[in-house]
Amino acid sequence: MSLTRESISVGRGPLMRAAMLAALLGCSASSDKPRDGAKDAPPDKTERADTGNMKGMAGMDMSRPGTTPDSTAPAGTQVTLNAGQIRHGGVTWQAVTFGSAAAVVTVPGLLGPNEDRTARLGSPATGRVVAVRVRPGDRVARGQVLVTLQSPEAGAAQSDYAKAQAEVGSRRAQAAYSKAARARAERLLELKAIPRQDYERAVADDELAQSAVAQAEADLKRTRSFAEQLGAIASASGEIALQSPLGGVVLARTAAPGAVVEAGTPLVVVTDPVSLWLTINAPESLAGAFRTGATLRFAVPAYPGESFAARVDAVGAGLDPGTRTLPVRASVDNSAGRLKPEMLATAMAAGGPDVPAALVPDAAVQMLKGKTVVFIAEPQPNGAARFTKRDVEVGSRVAGRAAILKGLVAGDVIVTAGAFAVKAELEKGSMPKMEM
Repeated sequence: MSLTRESISVGRGPLMRAAMLAALLGCSASSDKPRDGAKDAPPDKTERADTGNMKGMAGMDMSRPGTTPDSTAPAGTQVTLNAGQIRHGGVTWQAVTFGSAAAVVTVPGLLGPNEDRTARLGSPATGRVVAVRVRPGDRVARGQVLVTLQSPEAGAAQSDYAKAQAEVGSRRAQAAYSKAARARAERLLELKAIPRQDYERAVADDELAQSAVAQAEADLKRTRSFAEQLGAIASASGEIALQSPLGGVVLARTAAPGAVVEAGTPLVVVTDPVSLWLTINAPESLAGAFRTGATLRFAVPAYPGESFAARVDAVGAGLDPGTRTLPVRASVDNSAGRLKPEMLATAMAAGGPDVPAALVPDAAVQMLKGKTVVFIAEPQPNGAARFTKRDVEVGSRVAGRAAILKGLVAGDVIVTAGAFAVKAELEKGSMPKMEM
């Protein structure tokens, strides 16, 4: 568009001239092409939209297929599995059944080493500690030297043993000579070459020599046994090598190099940690809740929300007259090595009147973030199912079934097999999402 000076002047006033000038300038700006090298031209709407899409990729959803939770459920409480995942995990569910279970009572307990698999080693004689070769927590083998001592008593025992050995050798030689003399006297007596008195003397000498051998051998056995008890059988210098009688770990060490100890002074405690003892002092009112061979559960502060099994192997014959409690001892399988001696425990045993409870398989109960849970199942189309975790309170456990005291109501459908697979998928779904 081009305007001449005459056309501008035709306007009827200043306002008209200003409007026409603005139109002229607008048309010129739209018709001009961008100059070469222009770098600050604003992006058009399409470019702005594309940029917005690129920014949106940083928050893209990286969740696993088939594990889409309900948007209304709290995060980390629900997961949906497709039919393939359910088959692969062996997940099955059924409606809960209600019945009655014995009420659970709790009593304090203490974990300790299994004394049947524990060796408390003390000094066998008065002496001085030369070396201590282990520390608490060290794993040791059977026959391994733990402590070395120097003892005058052990030196004397070794000397007595050596003397007894020499005495036995001498007595045996004397007995051999006496036996030969007796045989010779018998032959001469038959030939009437010696008087009978000489023969009888030869017989007496032989019997006396045999008695001396028996006495020397008994003394040898005594000195050998004493030297072996001191651990000095192989040392003539009075050195005692204290060896571990079993394989296990060093639970305690009170020996110190250079210390002078008396006979019987505790030095090292070695125990086999694969088995522990749970000791309980049950109140008189709960004495009937414990019986030999029964299985009970217990918990320790180190693993909150988790329980362990123990088998009762000893129940006191009577109450302690001072505390009016019944001593109970249970064996604990500690093959995993998670439990430690001297841990405080809370034992749970069935006792009191029966209470209503939902009875579910043990496999249905899982530990999730320190809480006891089960999974509520909601079947979906195409074989899928939605699972929601539910916190529950577990009571007694008998014959592979757990009594749920709180958390379930009639009509609930829970996972009875494959609950661990559901738990794994739920934990994966609650992991932070990846951003790109």
